[in-house]
Amino acid sequence: MTESPNYPNYPESAAAGQPPAAPARPGTVEGAFWAFIASTVIGLVGGFLIFASRDAIADTLRNSNKQSGGSLTDAQIDQAVTLTMIIALVIAVIIAALYLLFAFKLRAGRNWARIVLTVITALQLISLLAGQSTILGFVSVVAAVAGVVLSFMTPSNAYFSAGKVVR
Repeated sequence: MTESPNYPNYPESAAAGQPPAAPARPGTVEGAFWAFIASTVIGLVGGFLIFASRDAIADTLRNSNKQSGGSLTDAQIDQAVTLTMIIALVIAVIIAALYLLFAFKLRAGRNWARIVLTVITALQLISLLAGQSTILGFVSVVAAVAGVVLSFMTPSNAYFSAGKVVR
């Protein structure tokens, strides 16, 4: 390697016109990635399990309709429940797809993805604390919190810092 007086520590590969090598991905980033994947899968399973509660939701709406003196028929209530469940499932799938995108970007060393996942996890945690949740919802948040913690450990911070230099 020939050293230039202006760039004494410039890597030889970069001097030859090649981009510098990407830093090795630490285990903490891999662990964070898989924790976010697990959180996403658990959340989707919970979204699909809502269909098992369809009758209970419909019964609750029927009782509420009767108590409030509503004029909805049983068929209208069934349609409302079905439509609401489908919309909720579509939203859950879209959110899961975005969550997966951010997890893969995190794995690729994008700091902005780490920040977005942290914000989403904080919102999940607030949602869990503010309302009723299922065991799957709790487990999903625990996995996401583990992913956030792993993504901010010292090896992860070094990986994201090194990724900025490469780009």
